[in-house]
Amino acid sequence: MTEVKGYEFDASPAKFAKSHRIFLFCGPDRGLVSERAGEVAKHTGIALDDPFAVVRLDAGDLQGDPGRLLDETQSMGLFGGDRLVWLRGSGSEKALVDGLNLIAANPSDNCYVIIEAGELRKAAGARKPAETSRNIALVVCYADDTRAMNGLIDAEFAAAGQRLTPDAREFLLASLGGDRIASRNELRKLSLYCLNEQQIDLEHVMAIIGDASAISVDEAVDAVLSGRRDEFLHAAQKILASKTSVFLLLQACLRQFQQMDAMRAHMETEKQQVGQVMQTLGRGIHFKRKPLIERALRAWNAEDLARETTRIGNAIFQTRQRPVMEENIALQTLLATTLQSARRLAQ
Repeated sequence: MTEVKGYEFDASPAKFAKSHRIFLFCGPDRGLVSERAGEVAKHTGIALDDPFAVVRLDAGDLQGDPGRLLDETQSMGLFGGDRLVWLRGSGSEKALVDGLNLIAANPSDNCYVIIEAGELRKAAGARKPAETSRNIALVVCYADDTRAMNGLIDAEFAAAGQRLTPDAREFLLASLGGDRIASRNELRKLSLYCLNEQQIDLEHVMAIIGDASAISVDEAVDAVLSGRRDEFLHAAQKILASKTSVFLLLQACLRQFQQMDAMRAHMETEKQQVGQVMQTLGRGIHFKRKPLIERALRAWNAEDLARETTRIGNAIFQTRQRPVMEENIALQTLLATTLQSARRLAQ
């Protein structure tokens, strides 16, 4: 297996594109899957607008005919030279597995294969050919963490000669990250909106940025904090139905409880009221959510917030140890947190 970490790929996409002939991109961040696949395609040196050199397939094209992938890779271009077969979509998992096995066993010296497979769990059959063959490079694309988002923000605004105030950056970090392409588009929209401004502040960001993460994730987090069991279950069901990784929900709840933990600790050490700490540590919170956070801060004490933050963090660790149980672990943990919120708000 040649599994490449995200940071390794981002360090040198051009070098990575020359390392293999077959590339499998998968993961919960479909925008990042598409972006990295596009980077490899660009660095193959093949003219992507040449219909004789580039064959674009949908996974449905393999349904009932997995051998088609092998046929396309073994075909010769009309004018010679390298070719590219670009497959998008997960489609039938069995057809994809069969196709991958065929091209891994019969790699072509004059054809690149790029596959965008969406999210594939570790136990998914479509990952097994990549994990057992040296001919396939596997890149799993997870949603951007804070470090990756900071890098994306820096790259976009440095190219435009613009800089962000700290509170504007904080708001962006809280609003973006669910999908790389959606996040990049939002940043470029903001940069264009502030075309004649060298410094971008919080007011600019709040005026133009939409939430590029899944709205249902925000709904679920708010339901957890409000102690609304039925609303949480409804939002969680929407997340699962949309194929959004449940990890994003756990991560969003962890970030929210970490923020409240820090705010509550600051209240107790500095002897501040909720309104005061909201003006300092809560500046990046959307104004519509501030009443919800204020109620939660009054309901939870520092000790319980720290304990709950640790419990959610442990749940994330458990999902990495037992990925087949990810959904159950996430839902049981956050449902328990929702019930805890309801009890505290009722006191």
